[in-house]
Amino acid sequence: MAGYSGLRIFSEGLRGNSGWRPAWRKPEPKREYDVIVVGGGGHGLATAFYLAEVHGITNVAVLEKGPIGLGNTGRNTTIVRSNYLLPQNHHFYEHSLKLWEGLEQSLNYNVMMSQRGVINVFHNDAQRNAAIRRGNAMRLAGIDAVLLDGAGVKAMCPLLDISNGRFPVMGGLLQPRGGTARHDAVAWGFAHAADARGVDILEHCEVTGMIVEGGAIRGVRTTRGEIRAPKVGLAVAGSTSLLTEMAGFRVPIESHLLQAFVSEGLKPMIDCVVTFGAGHFYISQSDKGGLVFGGGLDGYPSYGQRGTLREAEHVYAAGVSMIPALGRLRGLRSWAGIMDMSPDGSPFICRTPVRGLYMTAGWCYGGFKATPGSGWCHAWTIARDEPHALNAAFTLDRFREGRMIDERGNGPFHWMH
Repeated sequence: MAGYSGLRIFSEGLRGNSGWRPAWRKPEPKREYDVIVVGGGGHGLATAFYLAEVHGITNVAVLEKGPIGLGNTGRNTTIVRSNYLLPQNHHFYEHSLKLWEGLEQSLNYNVMMSQRGVINVFHNDAQRNAAIRRGNAMRLAGIDAVLLDGAGVKAMCPLLDISNGRFPVMGGLLQPRGGTARHDAVAWGFAHAADARGVDILEHCEVTGMIVEGGAIRGVRTTRGEIRAPKVGLAVAGSTSLLTEMAGFRVPIESHLLQAFVSEGLKPMIDCVVTFGAGHFYISQSDKGGLVFGGGLDGYPSYGQRGTLREAEHVYAAGVSMIPALGRLRGLRSWAGIMDMSPDGSPFICRTPVRGLYMTAGWCYGGFKATPGSGWCHAWTIARDEPHALNAAFTLDRFREGRMIDERGNGPFHWMH
Protein backbone atom coordinates (compact mmCIF):
# COMPACT_ATOMS: atom_id res chain seq x y z
CA MET A 1 0.00 0.00 0.00
CA ALA A 2 1.46 3.32 -1.08
CA GLY A 3 2.22 5.99 1.47
CA TYR A 4 0.91 9.52 1.50
CA SER A 5 3.03 12.60 0.86
CA GLY A 6 2.82 16.02 -0.73
CA LEU A 7 4.69 14.73 -3.78
CA ARG A 8 2.29 11.79 -4.12
CA ILE A 9 -0.76 14.08 -3.94
CA PHE A 10 0.77 16.36 -6.60
CA SER A 11 1.65 13.49 -8.95
CA GLU A 12 -1.76 11.87 -8.58
CA GLY A 13 -3.40 15.20 -9.39
CA LEU A 14 -1.52 15.28 -12.69
CA ARG A 15 -2.85 11.84 -13.69
CA GLY A 16 -6.43 12.20 -12.57
CA ASN A 17 -5.96 10.48 -9.19
CA SER A 18 -6.00 7.12 -10.94
CA GLY A 19 -3.27 5.52 -8.85
CA TRP A 20 -4.90 5.59 -5.40
CA ARG A 21 -5.88 2.32 -3.79
CA PRO A 22 -8.27 1.75 -0.84
CA ALA A 23 -6.82 2.82 2.50
CA TRP A 24 -7.37 -0.70 3.88
CA ARG A 25 -8.22 -4.13 2.49
CA LYS A 26 -11.59 -5.90 2.72
CA PRO A 27 -10.41 -9.43 3.65
CA GLU A 28 -12.49 -12.49 4.40
CA PRO A 29 -12.27 -13.69 8.02
CA LYS A 30 -9.75 -16.38 8.82
CA ARG A 31 -10.78 -19.19 11.13
CA GLU A 32 -8.18 -18.31 13.74
CA TYR A 33 -6.04 -15.36 14.80
CA ASP A 34 -3.53 -14.69 17.55
CA VAL A 35 -5.63 -11.76 18.81
CA ILE A 36 -9.16 -10.54 18.10
CA VAL A 37 -10.02 -6.92 18.86
CA VAL A 38 -13.76 -6.31 19.08
CA GLY A 39 -14.61 -2.75 18.07
CA GLY A 40 -13.43 -0.89 14.99
CA GLY A 41 -13.47 2.60 16.47
CA GLY A 42 -10.43 4.62 17.44
CA HIS A 43 -9.56 2.56 20.55
CA GLY A 44 -9.90 -0.81 18.83
CA LEU A 45 -7.94 0.23 15.74
CA ALA A 46 -5.27 1.85 17.92
CA THR A 47 -4.98 -1.39 19.90
CA ALA A 48 -4.45 -3.37 16.71
CA PHE A 49 -1.93 -0.85 15.37
CA TYR A 50 0.20 -0.89 18.53
CA LEU A 51 0.00 -4.69 18.77
CA ALA A 52 1.63 -4.79 15.35
CA GLU A 53 3.90 -1.75 15.62
CA VAL A 54 5.21 -2.16 19.18
CA HIS A 55 4.82 -5.87 19.93
CA GLY A 56 5.17 -7.44 16.48
CA ILE A 57 1.81 -9.23 16.70
CA THR A 58 0.30 -8.94 13.22
CA ASN A 59 -2.06 -11.93 13.05
CA VAL A 60 -4.83 -9.73 14.42
CA ALA A 61 -8.46 -9.22 13.44
CA VAL A 62 -10.47 -6.09 14.22
CA LEU A 63 -14.21 -6.82 14.21
CA GLU A 64 -16.65 -3.96 13.58
CA LYS A 65 -20.42 -4.42 13.31
CA GLY A 66 -20.74 -1.60 10.75
CA PRO A 67 -18.41 0.56 8.65
CA ILE A 68 -15.24 1.95 10.21
CA GLY A 69 -15.65 5.27 12.03
CA LEU A 70 -19.44 5.43 12.36
CA GLY A 71 -19.65 4.65 16.09
CA ASN A 72 -18.50 6.92 18.91
CA THR A 73 -15.37 7.87 16.97
CA GLY A 74 -17.57 9.84 14.60
CA ARG A 75 -19.80 11.13 17.43
CA ASN A 76 -17.60 13.37 19.54
CA THR A 77 -16.32 16.92 19.74
CA THR A 78 -12.68 16.18 18.76
CA ILE A 79 -10.98 17.70 21.85
CA VAL A 80 -7.49 16.55 22.84
CA ARG A 81 -5.96 17.46 26.22
CA SER A 82 -4.18 16.12 29.32
CA ASN A 83 -5.23 18.68 31.95
CA TYR A 84 -6.16 16.25 34.73
CA LEU A 85 -5.62 16.56 38.47
CA LEU A 86 -4.95 13.06 39.80
CA PRO A 87 -1.61 11.42 38.95
CA GLN A 88 -3.18 8.20 37.68
CA ASN A 89 -5.07 10.26 35.12
CA HIS A 90 -2.68 13.04 34.17
CA HIS A 91 0.29 10.69 33.60
CA PHE A 92 -1.84 8.49 31.34
CA TYR A 93 -3.41 11.36 29.39
CA GLU A 94 -0.05 13.11 29.03
CA HIS A 95 1.37 9.92 27.49
CA SER A 96 -1.61 9.90 25.16
CA LEU A 97 -1.05 13.56 24.24
CA LYS A 98 2.59 12.85 23.42
CA LEU A 99 1.44 10.04 21.12
CA TRP A 100 -0.98 12.50 19.51
CA GLU A 101 1.88 14.90 18.85
CA GLY A 102 3.70 12.29 16.75
CA LEU A 103 0.68 10.43 15.43
CA GLU A 104 0.68 11.74 11.86
CA GLN A 105 4.27 10.60 11.41
CA SER A 106 3.55 7.21 13.02
CA LEU A 107 0.49 6.55 10.86
CA ASN A 108 1.61 8.34 7.68
CA TYR A 109 -1.81 9.95 7.70
CA ASN A 110 -3.04 13.50 8.28
CA VAL A 111 -5.30 13.43 11.35
CA MET A 112 -5.45 17.26 11.36
CA MET A 113 -4.00 17.62 14.82
CA SER A 114 -4.27 21.28 15.84
CA GLN A 115 -2.70 22.31 19.15
CA ARG A 116 -4.69 25.52 19.47
CA GLY A 117 -4.97 25.45 23.29
CA VAL A 118 -7.72 24.43 25.71
CA ILE A 119 -9.07 26.91 28.30
CA ASN A 120 -11.18 25.88 31.30
CA VAL A 121 -12.73 29.10 32.58
CA PHE A 122 -13.74 29.63 36.22
CA HIS A 123 -16.44 31.85 37.66
CA ASN A 124 -15.87 32.07 41.43
CA ASP A 125 -13.23 31.74 44.12
CA ALA A 126 -13.82 28.03 44.68
CA GLN A 127 -13.42 27.24 40.98
CA ARG A 128 -10.32 29.45 40.80
CA ASN A 129 -8.74 27.59 43.72
CA ALA A 130 -9.56 24.26 42.07
CA ALA A 131 -7.97 25.48 38.83
CA ILE A 132 -4.84 26.59 40.68
CA ARG A 133 -4.59 23.19 42.36
CA ARG A 134 -5.05 21.38 39.07
CA GLY A 135 -2.53 23.59 37.29
CA ASN A 136 0.07 23.10 40.02
CA ALA A 137 -0.42 19.32 39.92
CA MET A 138 0.07 19.39 36.16
CA ARG A 139 3.20 21.51 36.30
CA LEU A 140 4.72 19.30 39.02
CA ALA A 141 4.23 16.39 36.61
CA GLY A 142 5.90 18.28 33.76
CA ILE A 143 2.64 19.07 31.97
CA ASP A 144 2.06 22.53 30.54
CA ALA A 145 -0.46 24.72 32.38
CA VAL A 146 -0.94 28.51 32.44
CA LEU A 147 -3.27 30.42 34.79
CA LEU A 148 -5.05 33.31 33.06
CA ASP A 149 -6.93 36.20 34.58
CA GLY A 150 -10.14 37.54 33.03
CA ALA A 151 -8.25 39.83 30.66
CA GLY A 152 -6.09 36.93 29.50
CA VAL A 153 -9.16 34.85 28.72
CA LYS A 154 -10.76 37.78 26.87
CA ALA A 155 -7.59 38.24 24.79
CA MET A 156 -7.72 34.61 23.62
CA CYS A 157 -11.48 34.57 23.06
CA PRO A 158 -12.72 38.15 22.43
CA LEU A 159 -16.33 37.07 21.83
CA LEU A 160 -16.62 35.66 25.34
CA ASP A 161 -18.80 37.80 27.60
CA ILE A 162 -16.63 37.71 30.70
CA SER A 163 -18.75 40.23 32.65
CA ASN A 164 -22.17 38.70 32.09
CA GLY A 165 -24.45 38.84 35.11
CA ARG A 166 -25.09 35.11 35.47
CA PHE A 167 -21.59 33.67 34.97
CA PRO A 168 -18.87 36.34 35.23
CA VAL A 169 -15.51 34.94 34.14
CA MET A 170 -12.71 35.47 36.66
CA GLY A 171 -10.06 33.67 34.61
CA GLY A 172 -9.13 30.30 33.21
CA LEU A 173 -6.63 27.45 33.21
CA LEU A 174 -4.95 27.10 29.81
CA GLN A 175 -3.18 24.06 28.43
CA PRO A 176 -1.40 25.42 25.34
CA ARG A 177 -0.61 21.95 23.93
CA GLY A 178 -4.25 20.89 23.97
CA GLY A 179 -6.45 21.27 20.94
CA THR A 180 -8.42 19.24 18.43
CA ALA A 181 -8.00 16.50 15.83
CA ARG A 182 -10.28 15.34 13.02
CA HIS A 183 -12.16 12.37 14.51
CA ASP A 184 -12.93 10.40 11.35
CA ALA A 185 -9.40 10.95 10.02
CA VAL A 186 -8.09 9.39 13.24
CA ALA A 187 -10.12 6.23 12.61
CA TRP A 188 -9.09 6.09 8.96
CA GLY A 189 -5.45 6.73 9.82
CA PHE A 190 -5.28 3.93 12.37
CA ALA A 191 -7.13 1.59 9.99
CA HIS A 192 -4.74 2.43 7.15
CA ALA A 193 -1.65 1.93 9.32
CA ALA A 194 -2.87 -1.27 10.98
CA ASP A 195 -3.83 -2.79 7.64
CA ALA A 196 -0.42 -1.89 6.20
CA ARG A 197 1.12 -3.98 9.01
CA GLY A 198 -0.96 -7.06 8.24
CA VAL A 199 -4.00 -6.58 10.49
CA ASP A 200 -7.34 -7.81 9.07
CA ILE A 201 -10.12 -5.22 9.45
CA LEU A 202 -13.46 -7.02 9.23
CA GLU A 203 -16.36 -4.62 8.74
CA HIS A 204 -20.02 -5.67 9.04
CA CYS A 205 -18.90 -8.41 11.41
CA GLU A 206 -21.01 -8.17 14.57
CA VAL A 207 -20.16 -10.30 17.60
CA THR A 208 -23.17 -12.35 18.70
CA GLY A 209 -21.53 -14.56 21.34
CA MET A 210 -18.36 -15.38 23.23
CA ILE A 211 -16.72 -18.80 23.20
CA VAL A 212 -15.57 -19.42 26.79
CA GLU A 213 -14.20 -22.85 27.75
CA GLY A 214 -12.71 -23.72 31.12
CA GLY A 215 -12.77 -20.10 32.28
CA ALA A 216 -10.77 -18.89 29.28
CA ILE A 217 -11.73 -17.15 26.05
CA ARG A 218 -11.41 -19.25 22.91
CA GLY A 219 -12.98 -16.98 20.33
CA VAL A 220 -16.20 -15.25 19.29
CA ARG A 221 -19.31 -15.99 17.29
CA THR A 222 -20.12 -13.39 14.67
CA THR A 223 -22.52 -12.68 11.83
CA ARG A 224 -19.71 -13.82 9.53
CA GLY A 225 -19.08 -17.08 11.33
CA GLU A 226 -17.08 -18.37 14.28
CA ILE A 227 -13.60 -16.88 14.71
CA ARG A 228 -11.12 -18.35 17.18
CA ALA A 229 -8.30 -16.70 19.12
CA PRO A 230 -6.62 -17.29 22.50
CA LYS A 231 -6.78 -13.55 23.28
CA VAL A 232 -9.66 -11.12 22.76
CA GLY A 233 -9.69 -7.40 23.53
CA LEU A 234 -12.93 -5.44 23.91
CA ALA A 235 -13.01 -1.81 22.75
CA VAL A 236 -16.72 -1.21 22.28
CA ALA A 237 -17.49 1.84 24.47
CA GLY A 238 -21.12 1.89 25.59
CA SER A 239 -21.70 -1.66 24.36
CA THR A 240 -19.12 -3.09 26.78
CA SER A 241 -21.68 -4.41 29.27
CA LEU A 242 -23.49 -6.28 26.47
CA LEU A 243 -20.30 -8.08 25.44
CA THR A 244 -19.17 -8.90 28.96
CA GLU A 245 -22.57 -10.44 29.72
CA MET A 246 -22.00 -12.74 26.74
CA ALA A 247 -18.76 -13.79 28.46
CA GLY A 248 -20.55 -14.47 31.74
CA PHE A 249 -19.71 -11.50 33.98
CA ARG A 250 -20.96 -7.97 34.66
CA VAL A 251 -19.05 -4.70 34.76
CA PRO A 252 -19.84 -1.46 36.65
CA ILE A 253 -20.71 0.54 33.53
CA GLU A 254 -23.85 2.44 32.63
CA SER A 255 -24.49 3.58 29.06
CA HIS A 256 -25.70 7.19 28.81
CA LEU A 257 -26.23 9.58 25.91
CA LEU A 258 -24.07 12.63 25.29
CA GLN A 259 -25.23 15.07 22.64
CA ALA A 260 -23.07 17.26 20.43
CA PHE A 261 -23.95 19.97 17.94
CA VAL A 262 -22.43 21.85 15.02
CA SER A 263 -23.44 25.22 13.58
CA GLU A 264 -23.44 26.50 10.04
CA GLY A 265 -20.00 27.35 8.66
CA LEU A 266 -18.40 30.67 9.62
CA LYS A 267 -15.24 32.62 9.10
CA PRO A 268 -12.66 32.13 11.90
CA MET A 269 -14.35 33.07 15.17
CA ILE A 270 -12.89 30.94 17.97
CA ASP A 271 -9.28 29.85 17.59
CA CYS A 272 -9.04 27.75 20.77
CA VAL A 273 -11.15 25.30 22.76
CA VAL A 274 -13.17 26.91 25.55
CA THR A 275 -15.00 25.05 28.32
CA PHE A 276 -17.27 26.70 30.87
CA GLY A 277 -17.50 25.39 34.40
CA ALA A 278 -20.84 27.05 35.05
CA GLY A 279 -22.93 25.11 32.58
CA HIS A 280 -20.75 22.22 31.43
CA PHE A 281 -20.51 23.72 27.97
CA TYR A 282 -17.55 23.43 25.61
CA ILE A 283 -16.95 24.83 22.15
CA SER A 284 -14.36 24.96 19.37
CA GLN A 285 -14.38 25.73 15.66
CA SER A 286 -13.71 23.08 13.05
CA ASP A 287 -11.46 23.53 10.04
CA LYS A 288 -14.60 23.68 7.89
CA GLY A 289 -15.90 26.65 9.88
CA GLY A 290 -18.66 25.03 11.93
CA LEU A 291 -18.76 25.66 15.66
CA VAL A 292 -18.69 22.30 17.46
CA PHE A 293 -20.15 22.30 20.97
CA GLY A 294 -21.77 20.15 23.61
CA GLY A 295 -22.67 19.82 27.27
CA GLY A 296 -23.63 17.22 29.84
CA LEU A 297 -25.34 13.85 29.72
CA ASP A 298 -29.01 13.55 28.87
CA GLY A 299 -29.42 11.85 32.26
CA TYR A 300 -30.91 8.46 31.49
CA PRO A 301 -29.40 5.14 30.34
CA SER A 302 -29.90 4.45 26.62
CA TYR A 303 -28.36 2.92 23.50
CA GLY A 304 -30.48 5.12 21.23
CA GLN A 305 -27.80 7.46 19.78
CA ARG A 306 -30.37 10.24 19.79
CA GLY A 307 -30.79 12.88 22.46
CA THR A 308 -33.54 14.97 24.00
CA LEU A 309 -34.73 18.49 23.23
CA ARG A 310 -34.43 19.31 26.94
CA GLU A 311 -30.67 18.82 26.96
CA ALA A 312 -30.33 20.52 23.57
CA GLU A 313 -32.06 23.61 24.97
CA HIS A 314 -29.76 23.58 28.02
CA VAL A 315 -26.64 23.41 25.84
CA TYR A 316 -27.75 26.24 23.55
CA ALA A 317 -28.76 28.40 26.53
CA ALA A 318 -25.38 27.89 28.22
CA GLY A 319 -23.59 28.76 24.98
CA VAL A 320 -25.55 31.94 24.35
CA SER A 321 -25.10 33.11 27.95
CA MET A 322 -21.31 32.93 27.54
CA ILE A 323 -21.01 33.93 23.87
CA PRO A 324 -24.06 36.06 22.98
CA ALA A 325 -23.14 36.06 19.27
CA LEU A 326 -24.15 32.39 19.12
CA GLY A 327 -27.77 33.51 19.31
CA ARG A 328 -27.57 34.65 15.69
CA LEU A 329 -26.43 31.26 14.37
CA ARG A 330 -28.36 28.33 13.00
CA GLY A 331 -27.66 24.83 14.22
CA LEU A 332 -26.70 22.58 11.34
CA ARG A 333 -26.96 19.12 12.93
CA SER A 334 -26.73 17.20 16.18
CA TRP A 335 -25.90 13.68 17.25
CA ALA A 336 -25.54 11.57 20.38
CA GLY A 337 -22.78 9.19 21.39
CA ILE A 338 -23.16 6.33 23.85
CA MET A 339 -20.96 7.08 26.86
CA ASP A 340 -19.72 4.13 28.92
CA MET A 341 -19.90 5.76 32.34
CA SER A 342 -17.90 4.26 35.21
CA PRO A 343 -18.77 4.89 38.89
CA ASP A 344 -15.72 7.11 39.50
CA GLY A 345 -15.43 8.71 36.07
CA SER A 346 -12.11 6.99 35.28
CA PRO A 347 -11.52 4.21 32.73
CA PHE A 348 -10.71 0.52 32.69
CA ILE A 349 -7.75 -0.91 30.75
CA CYS A 350 -7.30 -4.32 32.24
CA ARG A 351 -7.66 -8.07 32.29
CA THR A 352 -11.09 -9.48 33.07
CA PRO A 353 -12.29 -12.49 35.12
CA VAL A 354 -12.13 -14.56 31.91
CA ARG A 355 -8.56 -15.59 31.05
CA GLY A 356 -7.38 -14.13 27.79
CA LEU A 357 -10.18 -11.53 27.67
CA TYR A 358 -9.16 -7.89 28.07
CA MET A 359 -11.02 -4.60 27.89
CA THR A 360 -10.61 -0.88 27.44
CA ALA A 361 -13.80 0.85 28.53
CA GLY A 362 -15.42 3.27 30.99
CA TRP A 363 -14.11 6.34 29.18
CA CYS A 364 -17.03 8.58 30.11
CA TYR A 365 -16.33 11.93 28.40
CA GLY A 366 -12.63 11.23 27.83
CA GLY A 367 -12.65 8.62 25.10
CA PHE A 368 -11.47 10.56 22.06
CA LYS A 369 -8.53 12.30 23.71
CA ALA A 370 -7.40 8.94 25.10
CA THR A 371 -7.45 7.13 21.74
CA PRO A 372 -3.71 6.52 21.18
CA GLY A 373 -2.96 6.09 24.90
CA SER A 374 -5.79 3.61 25.33
CA GLY A 375 -4.68 1.59 22.32
CA TRP A 376 -1.04 1.66 23.43
CA CYS A 377 -1.80 0.45 26.98
CA HIS A 378 -4.45 -2.04 25.86
CA ALA A 379 -2.00 -3.55 23.36
CA TRP A 380 0.68 -3.78 26.09
CA THR A 381 -1.76 -5.54 28.45
CA ILE A 382 -2.87 -8.01 25.76
CA ALA A 383 0.64 -8.77 24.51
CA ARG A 384 2.21 -9.21 27.96
CA ASP A 385 -0.83 -10.32 29.95
CA GLU A 386 -0.05 -7.64 32.52
CA PRO A 387 -0.72 -3.90 32.74
CA HIS A 388 1.78 -1.18 32.03
CA ALA A 389 2.49 1.24 34.88
CA LEU A 390 0.35 3.82 33.07
CA ASN A 391 -2.81 1.69 33.29
CA ALA A 392 -2.03 -0.38 36.40
CA ALA A 393 -4.62 1.57 38.42
CA PHE A 394 -7.41 1.25 35.82
CA THR A 395 -8.67 -2.16 36.95
CA LEU A 396 -12.12 -3.59 37.66
CA ASP A 397 -10.93 -4.53 41.16
CA ARG A 398 -10.46 -0.96 42.35
CA PHE A 399 -14.06 -0.62 43.51
CA ARG A 400 -13.91 -3.83 45.55
CA GLU A 401 -10.58 -2.70 47.01
CA GLY A 402 -11.76 0.84 47.78
CA ARG A 403 -9.26 2.76 45.65
CA MET A 404 -11.46 4.79 43.32
CA ILE A 405 -9.93 7.37 40.98
CA ASP A 406 -12.53 10.08 41.48
CA GLU A 407 -11.19 12.95 39.38
CA ARG A 408 -14.20 15.21 39.94
CA GLY A 409 -14.99 14.21 43.52
CA ASN A 410 -18.60 13.32 42.73
CA GLY A 411 -18.65 9.91 44.40
CA PRO A 412 -19.81 6.56 42.96
CA PHE A 413 -22.58 7.88 40.70
CA HIS A 414 -22.25 7.09 36.99
CA TRP A 415 -24.42 9.99 35.82
CA MET A 416 -22.47 12.57 37.83
CA HIS A 417 -19.24 12.04 35.96
